[in-house]
Amino acid sequence: MAVLRDRPYVQFNFLVDLGDGNTEGPEAGFQEISGIGMEVTLAEYRNGNERENAVRKISGLTRANNVTLKRGVFGSLKLYQWLDDIRNGNQNAMRSVTIQLQNEDHSAVVQTWRLLNARIIKHTSGPMNARGTDVAMEEMVLAYERLEME
Repeated sequence: MAVLRDRPYVQFNFLVDLGDGNTEGPEAGFQEISGIGMEVTLAEYRNGNERENAVRKISGLTRANNVTLKRGVFGSLKLYQWLDDIRNGNQNAMRSVTIQLQNEDHSAVVQTWRLLNARIIKHTSGPMNARGTDVAMEEMVLAYERLEME
């Protein structure tokens, strides 16, 4: 549940559950999450005999943004196995992904985002550079049908 306060929370304390109930360890650890959001489309309508020369805005379909998650490569194939289930048409491959923002001392969850019926639509590893000193990274993009916040 959202916890209201006078100053904003910092962005660097968060938990991710990829639908398996696990928020601990490297498989649930992500460096960056971006793109959580949704929008409501509008339809414009006007009767030809209306006296006012303006259109009505009618709420249309809701669309959820794709979410990008990034983390270091550490040798786990769980994301690939999930993507493989999706690629092979497994009807049970969609999951509810939960992202929880924590307060500064990690003692409470202050806001939660639930991505319902989520699936991986893109997975990228790299870049690799033989002269580089950066951590090898992997990125996945999730598409989901509905966003719920609490």
